[in-house]
Amino acid sequence: EAAAVAAPSQTEVAAGSAVSAVVLPERLQRREAERQQGVERQRQKKEAQVVKEEQSEFFLATFAREREAVEALLAAGTLEEAAARLQALQKLLTGSVRFLAPYEVRQGQETVARLQGDLAARRQQLQPKKKFAFRALKKEMAPGSAPRPAEPAPLDPAAPGLGLAEGESGGPPLCGFSGAQDEELELGPAELLQQDVLLSELRGCRVRLRGNPNTLRVRECRGCTVLCGPVSTSVFVDGCSDCLLALACQQLRTHRTRDCRVYVQVTSRAVIEACSGVSFAPYSWSYPGIERDFESSGLDRNSNNWNLVDDFDWLATDKPSPNWSLIPEQERIACWD
Repeated sequence: EAAAVAAPSQTEVAAGSAVSAVVLPERLQRREAERQQGVERQRQKKEAQVVKEEQSEFFLATFAREREAVEALLAAGTLEEAAARLQALQKLLTGSVRFLAPYEVRQGQETVARLQGDLAARRQQLQPKKKFAFRALKKEMAPGSAPRPAEPAPLDPAAPGLGLAEGESGGPPLCGFSGAQDEELELGPAELLQQDVLLSELRGCRVRLRGNPNTLRVRECRGCTVLCGPVSTSVFVDGCSDCLLALACQQLRTHRTRDCRVYVQVTSRAVIEACSGVSFAPYSWSYPGIERDFESSGLDRNSNNWNLVDDFDWLATDKPSPNWSLIPEQERIACWD
């Protein structure tokens, strides 16, 4: 009887074996499932990388072919076809930003800017530019005060302090305003189309640029409002303070600037350096014909990184930069007129 009590019955042994048989396969099944999930993740990651590389290779080959075609058309003086191909090249670059490496985007932007400068130069060479008068709408002056003349003229690229900023196209700025104070200044589509525009040393001015410039530079401006249509390549803001800016562009770089509000549409990440008190909101200025200007610029209206800003003076990754912020939604301008 004692032996019978101590020894497990055949039924108990069989039951224990059955339990082990159930537990062991379940554990193995979980491990196998986890392994399969890991394999699938690695496969998807590899496939995504292959797709990205293929897309990049396709872009580079297509971009090089189209660039050569534009250069050949410019050399032959076929400017209208060159302009159309260049616009297509701009759209190709804008639509490919999401999968290109940053240096590829930068090289593409520099190439497009160079070609646009070459196109403007060839137009001047083969089709002399018609003279035009800048429109300057003066604010009402106080009774008895002397009117201040403001006749913005084409700016001299060799003038002191007006050298090219990093990344700007090599062509001379063909239009802009300089040295005005408390003025209403305006340029239209015919004057701006694919031109390099420079605004410098303005004080208390309101500037409306309705059209599609190639580049825009805003330098040493104080207390100004600058409203600009879509810029095909880059906008550079340098040494400005207490300004309100509405800008749409591929690339925005802001240097030595403080206490400015920027309403921006930008396809890459905005960059600030040596700045403070700069705040951002999405681009919302509009005017009749802006959709046509966006089409001419090649910018994608659905691509806007207005809230992605790189501060070159703030390297910490665990804390936000104190030099810029987002404008609260309830404080954003809804009506610009």
